[in-house]
Amino acid sequence: MTSNQSPSVRRPEIKAITRRSRYRWFVVAVFFAFMLLHQADKLLISPLTTPIMEAFGINEAQMGAVFTGALIVGAILYPLWGYLYDRYTRPKLLALASFIWGSTTWLSAIAPTYSSFLFTRASTGIDDSSYPGLYSLVSDYFGPAVRGKIYGLLQLAAPIGYMLGMVLATSLRDVIGWRAVFYLTGSLGIVLAVVIFFGVREVPRGRSEPELAVLEEIGVYRFDWGIARGLFRKRSLILLFVQGFFGVFPWNVITYWFFRYLETERGYTSDAVLMTMVVAVSVLALGYFVGGAAGDFFFQRTRRGRVLVAATAVLLGSILLYFAMNVPPENQSLFLVMISLTALFIPFASANVISTVYDVTLPEVRSTAVAVQYFIESAGAATAPFLAGLIAVRSSLHDAILIVCESGWVLCAILLVAVAYLVPHDIEALRQALRQRAVEERRAA
Repeated sequence: MTSNQSPSVRRPEIKAITRRSRYRWFVVAVFFAFMLLHQADKLLISPLTTPIMEAFGINEAQMGAVFTGALIVGAILYPLWGYLYDRYTRPKLLALASFIWGSTTWLSAIAPTYSSFLFTRASTGIDDSSYPGLYSLVSDYFGPAVRGKIYGLLQLAAPIGYMLGMVLATSLRDVIGWRAVFYLTGSLGIVLAVVIFFGVREVPRGRSEPELAVLEEIGVYRFDWGIARGLFRKRSLILLFVQGFFGVFPWNVITYWFFRYLETERGYTSDAVLMTMVVAVSVLALGYFVGGAAGDFFFQRTRRGRVLVAATAVLLGSILLYFAMNVPPENQSLFLVMISLTALFIPFASANVISTVYDVTLPEVRSTAVAVQYFIESAGAATAPFLAGLIAVRSSLHDAILIVCESGWVLCAILLVAVAYLVPHDIEALRQALRQRAVEERRAA
């Protein structure tokens, strides 16, 4: 069979498709840089804690208030950012978030007193809840079959940013001072704001969905309160929200307590702690992409694929952590191997949960849906370290880490299996709604 179009007609179309494909990877590169540097800036506060406390003459409780302030502000603003992204142009809002990141970090650097530093550092939480719009925009550049890999790639930025922030802080704080380090990362935020504002283009919501991708033009879909309320009538989505609350328990217990556990209960030196964490975090970073790719692979074979990958990884992570925590303290090599294997599976669920949220929600409320997910996760993130601390006081950090992580992961696995049972129905409902839109778009054309 031959085409009715001549090669001269098809060639411009092919070039246009190629340009669009290259451009969407440019967008991914810009967003990766944004997430990498933003995470590095966000996590600088931990290795800079001692010089900041000395500069203001404050104690641990006052410094703890600094940490908490940004977390509270970020959690509160998740729903607002989600609504704004679904209502207005996403790249411009992301540029605004990057500018806020840069400017509030600068304000933290020039704060003359503890009170002003407490306020300015809390204000850095404003942009911490800006990611839902980024993920939503990416979902309109990449279709459902490959989103897991793309989200996994982007989420590599978090652990790499953590290591970058640690390197920047430890290498520069005694050379240029902690304030100058904040000037540096704040300036990068402002530069990225300019790049995003002028370099990243909006794309119609739903453009990459198979039902709408074949249309030359599609309508403009904006946030709708009725559709947003409908999010809480999707059973699979409700279970994902609940899972999110408990799913962050292990993350935050390990983040806040694992360093101290290695030092006090396993007797590690500072160098041994650093080596262990660098290796584990490097493997964890790989897990984001591998988990997303595995989710895509199985999703193309069954609509339950992503969620089953997440549930399996959660169970494997819990088993591996149990064996790792029971390795004798003197056997550091075996412990490193076991904790690294655990780290590989810990992030598998992340990209697959976000992708599943988008698999069951209409394009115009996707930022809102992920914002709700992250808002609920923030509540869990605030609860877990305190709960582990209470257990540690009565027993040990070993027991606290195991009890909180194991119970959290087992509960998440049960919830994810329930999601896997329900999700095909909600995916089909979305596909049906999109097919109906495609019919209406053709009639209107």
